[in-house]
Amino acid sequence: MLTRFLVILLIVDSIVLVAAILLQSGKGGGLAASFGGASSSADALLGTRQAGNLLTKTSWWAGGIFILLAFVLQVASSRGRTPTSVLDKAIAVPKAAPTAPATQGGASQTVVPLQTAPTTPAPATPAPAKQP
Repeated sequence: MLTRFLVILLIVDSIVLVAAILLQSGKGGGLAASFGGASSSADALLGTRQAGNLLTKTSWWAGGIFILLAFVLQVASSRGRTPTSVLDKAIAVPKAAPTAPATQGGASQTVVPLQTAPTTPAPATPAPAKQP
């Protein structure tokens, strides 16, 4: 229940983050301008300091919340399951039909048929004729 809520919150946060980033205006020429474009000062490489507006603050907060929610969901998903092995599960052996023990020389042995006995007798085959 809590995981579903966190996933929905993560999706809403990602939509807000995408919208805040796409609505921001461009800052200038980008990386191409710093290599001989507009100016060659240190401000051009690192960018000038601007006052953060609402969209900048929103994108920073939404990014931080996104990383936090992703981390919490990852930790929650790994703690809910314990690894299990196929070998730990019990193997179901079919039970054989009970048979009467066969006795041989006073020792009793249990006979387990490999195949089930046919329910109808096999048809009799005629004996081969003798040749003169």
